[in-house]
Amino acid sequence: MTVNSEKDLMGLLRIGRVVGMTLQKMRAALRPGITTAELDHIGAEYLRQHGARSAPILTYNFPGATCISLNNEAAHGIPGSRVIQIGDLVNIDVSAELDGYYADTGASFPMPPVKPEYQRLLDHTRAALDVAIAAARAGEKLNNIGRAVETFARKGGYKVIQDLPGHGVGRKLHEPPTVPNFYVPTLKTRLTEGMVITLEPFLSMSANRVVQQPDGWTLKTEDGSMAAQYEHTVIITRGRPLLTTLVS
Repeated sequence: MTVNSEKDLMGLLRIGRVVGMTLQKMRAALRPGITTAELDHIGAEYLRQHGARSAPILTYNFPGATCISLNNEAAHGIPGSRVIQIGDLVNIDVSAELDGYYADTGASFPMPPVKPEYQRLLDHTRAALDVAIAAARAGEKLNNIGRAVETFARKGGYKVIQDLPGHGVGRKLHEPPTVPNFYVPTLKTRLTEGMVITLEPFLSMSANRVVQQPDGWTLKTEDGSMAAQYEHTVIITRGRPLLTTLVS
């Protein structure tokens, strides 16, 4: 969507804060020994308390309020009886709707102690999100985001997971445009002021594709390598984009 009014802006900021705070509450509860279902319940309860509805449930009838993915699971992990262990990489992805507006955020967290090479993957992926944010300016080509992320990933020795792009958001969970994290020279779309999109680099140690698992949801790297993701919903401006899901 494109922000067309103060009402749009306020609606997006409200749901952005709720989603960002949900992620923080889940992060605060994250520890070895907790199950992914217990963690998801914490997120679901916070959304409920603030009048928000889980976007994965609302849009896709997903079997969980949030997506919780471990280690080589890049995305769409189903909350359940799995127990989080020391050394795990845990990705939490939260998206929700409030008063007709949507926001989407996510982050990957380590359960110390983790291998140094896995911590480096997390650090580099988090920095890749900063690179994407810096490239997202009104008037610029959308594919500059993918070019910047892909170049940065390669410098670190990582692969971009190409089948997990960012996307438009706002009135629905997934809207046009698609926001690839790699350079697509034929993509001519330009970013416009007020456009609402997600920026969400997915990097892995060595895979650039994911494979859907028999549960019909979970997406694992094709070679079993570790993956990480960081995400904000942003509103495009002529300067630095407005991060609706950033909670200070």
